[in-house]
Amino acid sequence: VCDTGDQQTTAAVLVKEPEATIVEMLKDVTSYEGEDAVFECRLSRETTQDAQWFLGDVPLQSNEMNEIRVQGTHHSLILRKVTLEDCGSISFKVGQHVSVA
Repeated sequence: VCDTGDQQTTAAVLVKEPEATIVEMLKDVTSYEGEDAVFECRLSRETTQDAQWFLGDVPLQSNEMNEIRVQGTHHSLILRKVTLEDCGSISFKVGQHVSVA
């Protein structure tokens, strides 16, 4: 705010978070039935942007079968005790960026 007594003007500051990119892509994983499958990727920076894991087109959440971890810029997905039905593509999306294995 700038106030001269008889005149006043205001302005606002808008700060945008820089977009995070995927700097370490997912790698293909081969596991035996009943074992865990671990997928990892790394972002260019820590971010508050929504990051999401998918098995095929199905979004994954942390539960007893899927463990999702975030430690700074490191994101990981552990599929517990995989079965043949778990075969398919795993993808990680943040903003407009996607990595698939």
